[in-house]
Amino acid sequence: MGKSQELFDRACQCMPGGVNSPVRAFGSVGMTPRFIKSASGDRIRDVEGKEYIDYIGSWGPMILGHGHPAVLEAVEKAARDGLSFGAATQREVEMAELICEMVPSIEMVRMVNSGTEAVMSAIRTARGYTGKDKIIKFAGCYHGHTDTMLVQAGSGILTQGIPGSAGVPVGCTKDTLTATYNDLKSVEELWNANAGQIAAVIVEPVGANMGVVLPEPGFLQGLRDLCDEKGGLLIFDEVITGFRLAPDGAQGYYGVQPDLTTFGKIIGGGMPVGAYGGRREIMSLVAPCGPVYQAGTLSGNPVAMAAGLAQLKMLQKTPDFYRTLNDKADSFFEKLEQILEDAVVPHCLNHVGSLGCVFFTNRDVKNAADAQTSDPSRYQDYFRHMLDNGIYLAPSQFEAIFVSGAHTDEDLEQTLNAVSTFVNL
Repeated sequence: MGKSQELFDRACQCMPGGVNSPVRAFGSVGMTPRFIKSASGDRIRDVEGKEYIDYIGSWGPMILGHGHPAVLEAVEKAARDGLSFGAATQREVEMAELICEMVPSIEMVRMVNSGTEAVMSAIRTARGYTGKDKIIKFAGCYHGHTDTMLVQAGSGILTQGIPGSAGVPVGCTKDTLTATYNDLKSVEELWNANAGQIAAVIVEPVGANMGVVLPEPGFLQGLRDLCDEKGGLLIFDEVITGFRLAPDGAQGYYGVQPDLTTFGKIIGGGMPVGAYGGRREIMSLVAPCGPVYQAGTLSGNPVAMAAGLAQLKMLQKTPDFYRTLNDKADSFFEKLEQILEDAVVPHCLNHVGSLGCVFFTNRDVKNAADAQTSDPSRYQDYFRHMLDNGIYLAPSQFEAIFVSGAHTDEDLEQTLNAVSTFVNL
């Protein structure tokens, strides 16, 4: 691992923590990060030349696998046409039309450059539409690193053990209220205590930044009903679940339509991109049509749009893709569950479709507090063992396993065999 260590040492001299995003630092697993050189299908290769079966997939967007030929061809063609124009292009129109076609709750959509930017803009739009200031979010749900949302956020915040973030003024978070995931009563109590002030509830329809935490039956519909009853908007943060669980995301999978939806890099085939959209009457308030300002030179970047169009069209024109992927993932997680059960390992395995997570705890995980009962030392041992056996998992307990269409039965079996050797050590 000499070259990864050498690169990390160099990176630490010129980049905070040696990385450009905290979880990559491998801090919670006590290791030096692997520096990745290339990827194809369900495999990634590091600078030492070691190959791994990849269950991160750039944190979700590589649902077709790395380097899908249709996506690569689209990117190469678009790059030859020009990398960026700062002007309107045909591809961004086609992308907007395709998103509106695939997701029934969206009538208008605005492209941005990341999931963080999409959430920031959706919240501003919700406030502009309702004329109210307060937002309800859920402990453990991560909605990007804008000041407003860094309140009991999940993912890297949980991994680092940081309660929020330095540099965020109290005034930026005073209008952010935090409820408990899967607890409708906690939402109603906040709403009643702030009557007439709630602009929106924002939620990951499947919690995927505190590990994977599924919505209990009735939870999402209950949020929809509360928003309708009390006059606020419902925002689904589908940066992880969008186009992952179904062609119309978690909202289609669970049959609950939000007012606004945010997407991330899956609509760019893994390239830097995001989007937010919803009902026409709401989105018509966004500049230049209305008074809610949002802009970006690289929004709708032609190369990112080309990659995303190629990927989404592949998903759209392959009717059996999601059924096949979800069936394959269900079988994988069921076998994983059986291995852990047979070995009498304290655990909770949550999964839906091609998203899953193993918590090393003896209780069901239904919210952030439950997730934090997972044994971090056990996860560290698990992660190290799997990495040594050529399996690349998230270097954090509080992230998801992503199964892609490129994962073969043989690779899934290899992964299960590695788990078996771990629990029997």
